[in-house]
Amino acid sequence: MNLNFKIKTLVLICLIFLGVFSQYYCQYSAKDYFKTGADRPELYLPLLKNKNIGIVTNQTGLLNDKTHLVDFLVKNSIKIKTIFAPEHGFRGDADAGEKVKNGVDVKTGIPIVSLYGNNKKPKPEQLKGIDVVVFDIQDVGVRFYTYISTLTYLMEAAAENNVEVMVLDRPNPHDGYIDGPVLKKKWESFVGMHEVPVVYGLTIGEYGKMVNGEKWLKNGIQAKYTLVEMKNYHKKERYAILDKPSPNLPNDKSINLYPSLCFFEGTQVSVGRGTDLPFQIYGSPWTKDLPYQFTPKPNFGAKDPFLNGKLCYGENLSEYSKNLQEINLEWLIKAYKNYKNPQQDFFLKNLFFDTLAGSDELRKQIISGKSEREIKSSWKSDLEKFEKIRKKYVIYEN
Repeated sequence: MNLNFKIKTLVLICLIFLGVFSQYYCQYSAKDYFKTGADRPELYLPLLKNKNIGIVTNQTGLLNDKTHLVDFLVKNSIKIKTIFAPEHGFRGDADAGEKVKNGVDVKTGIPIVSLYGNNKKPKPEQLKGIDVVVFDIQDVGVRFYTYISTLTYLMEAAAENNVEVMVLDRPNPHDGYIDGPVLKKKWESFVGMHEVPVVYGLTIGEYGKMVNGEKWLKNGIQAKYTLVEMKNYHKKERYAILDKPSPNLPNDKSINLYPSLCFFEGTQVSVGRGTDLPFQIYGSPWTKDLPYQFTPKPNFGAKDPFLNGKLCYGENLSEYSKNLQEINLEWLIKAYKNYKNPQQDFFLKNLFFDTLAGSDELRKQIISGKSEREIKSSWKSDLEKFEKIRKKYVIYEN
């Protein structure tokens, strides 16, 4: 009898504990549950009702249940007049730099207008009759990744044509830190439109606020800008990405290495386009002292990859375990020192390397034999100046 009483008492205590714990856990989860801007329709659907909408998005414009934003808006009786497609296209299957064509979305019948190639900025006739353009794209937080340039041109065109821009914010996989050379105005291009470092530590929604607030649009105009913020987002945390942002950034590993390895795109060294490990390996036929071997071949993400069919020697970084919180120049400097080809310079003749770096300084520093520490030290003053601008537009906690 005494034993039964003890057992019953113990069970009762456990049930009480579980009840209290469950209540606490549910409250905690509800409080700290992360949501993207797209997953907060209660904030943006009322603002879109009875309006003509344009939308800039691609395959990453997903809600948490993998429903595409376009389909979700159509289901909720939002009238989408035009889909605008960035680099890589609406479905995200075009190569880097490949011309993206206009067309029609097969599923919804909505016209698609390319914002890449010769039409990077929406024309007045393409915005005619549109009240709001919704922007929802997963960015990677790196200056030469072109989605922030597409947002800039959109904001400029919208401001000129009295159209509102609404950004549904998403995580930045390189948030919470800044690094790299700051672009000099002379080197402005579609892969770098503003005087910011390679890694600028802002979500794409915060970046748009900065462009607007600093009056970086043409003639200092400002767009009517609405930001749908994320819920319970923290800049130092890392969040799962629902779909790859472009064909050659297929996973978190390649995204993590991208700010460090993309400089190779301005050299005679491949970054693995045309392999199963894009932006996770690097090498060339002229760096034979490096241990890893691979041969680029045409594939889904690279129809004619750089160094197509040539045996390359380099390094495999796919097992590199560190979550980088800075740019690593070690690989770039190592490849330069190991490069042996008297017929071709390490840097491409078109000096695309300078366009990516934002000036000619990094190239000259590498040629002169400066160390990584010396090069990074030269960035310090410009980074400190940028940080004073950046902090005005930070809306999420670290």
